[in-house]
This record gives sequence, C-alpha cells and structure tokens, in this order.
Amino acid sequence: MLKKIRASILLIMLLAAGIPQVETEASVPNDQATWLWNPWVIVSDEAGTLTFLESKGVNKVYVQIDRDIPVNVYRSFIDKASAKGIRIYALDGAPDWAAPKGYINQNELMNWLSRYQSGSAATQKFTGIHLDVEPYLYSGWTTNQAATIKSYQSLLTKAKSSAASLTLPLEADMPFWFDEISYKNTYGKGKLAEWVIANTNSVTIMAYRDSAPLVIEVVKNEIVIAEKYGKSIVIGVETGQTSEGDAISFFEEGEASMNQELSAVQNYYAPSKGFNGIAVHHVGSWTTMNP
Repeated sequence: MLKKIRASILLIMLLAAGIPQVETEASVPNDQATWLWNPWVIVSDEAGTLTFLESKGVNKVYVQIDRDIPVNVYRSFIDKASAKGIRIYALDGAPDWAAPKGYINQNELMNWLSRYQSGSAATQKFTGIHLDVEPYLYSGWTTNQAATIKSYQSLLTKAKSSAASLTLPLEADMPFWFDEISYKNTYGKGKLAEWVIANTNSVTIMAYRDSAPLVIEVVKNEIVIAEKYGKSIVIGVETGQTSEGDAISFFEEGEASMNQELSAVQNYYAPSKGFNGIAVHHVGSWTTMNP
C-alpha cells in the first residue's frame, strides 16, 4: 500500500511540474497524412510547404517522385521535415503500371530509390514507399479484368520484394470497394482488398465521402481485415473539386466541416487496432479549400 501511495504522489508531482510521461506504445500518435503530388512546390517554396504541413498537424507525407527534380531538393526537404517529426514516403504509380510491361516503370522508381537512399544521410532518407496505381483506371480493367488484377498483384509482389531489399515498408492506396472485387488465379482466390492488405505493410483507403457516417460505413470491412492480419489502415478523404457527385469531397463543405467529421471518424475507430489515422487528399487542394 505504501508503494502505491508513493507512486501516486510521484505521478502527481510530475504532472504538476509539467514533465511529460514516457510515451507508451498505445499512445504513439496515429498517422495524420497527406499526398504531395506536385513536388515542384518544394523547389519554389520549401519553407512555406513545411509551414503549411506543420500547421495542419501532418506527421506523414506521400511525396511524388519526379526524377527531373535534383536529389538535393528531396534531401533538403526530408532533412527539414524530419526535424519537425514529419516522415516522408516516396510516392509514385499510375494506372498503366498494371499493364503487362508496367513493372518497368516501377523498376525505375525502385532503382532511383536505391541510388537515392545509398547516397543520403540518415535524416535525408525516405521512411517508406507509397504506391498509387489504381488499376481500375487502366483500359485492361474493362477488357480483361481478371488479367489486369493478376498483373496488379504481380506488380505489388515485385514491389514488396524491392521494398524489403531497401529495408523500407511498402504502402498502397486502395479504393474502399476492393472488398467487392474477387480474384482467382495463381495468387489464390478471395477478395482483392484482403489480398492487398495482407501483402503490404499498410494501406490508405480512398474513402472519398463527405460525412463521418458514410466514411465509417465504407471502411468497416477493411478495418476488420486489417485486424485479422495484424495490420492497420489509414482512412483517406478528398478535398478537391469533383464531378463524381455531391457526397465525394469536402470541397463544398470546407475545412471546419471536414475536421469535425474526421474527428468523429477517429473517435469511432480509435479502439480498433486496425485503424491508424487519417489522410487528406491532397496538399494542392487542401491549401486552397474554404475555411
């Protein structure tokens, strides 16, 4: 009993002194992520970009790789971001990467990353790889969906091997409706959402809806799958103007509404081990969205 009393007194003293407690694994912050599709903004305004990210509480950025940008630009940006506690993931991908020879583009990315990582200091290195392929936008999805799915699975399998050789985690963007897409091939059979989650380190679900109830509903299967495989997913929402429908983006509602809805989503899924945060798509439209 005396030990418990002493421990309680010590805790009260620490809190009163404003000394932070040691952060436990359970209290590690979730991802607050975003996509940076136009890396030229870090050429023209590195400081402004970092200030914006920091002001939004972002701790993870998927940054597009453009091989026309000098590597020292990426090194400088990552070095400064690292100092602010922001992790930078190398972002790339396109629908035609799911084409029969689409892996060539991915190989070029991995070769570039290998050279970049080996020539960079620890604080200048990418923390991981983030792929955005979206095979359903490739023409083969319509003409031969089964073959395109298999090609996509092959692509991610190659990426998984390449990422492992670079000792980097592999992540991928995925639409919420992949849990309705079936496959049966040399990779087995089942739902594509489960296969992608099982074969990557983390997935960002493109849950592009503009209210908490809708977002919560469309990712519920993926949360369960993530828990099954000991993984965790990030829930992504849209801020850009779109012609796909009124319920897709927070463009019309504005940032205050988005933050309120995202807070509700986080509170709902906070108890789940399959949930690891929120991603806002994307820096370009986020910077200009209505308050």
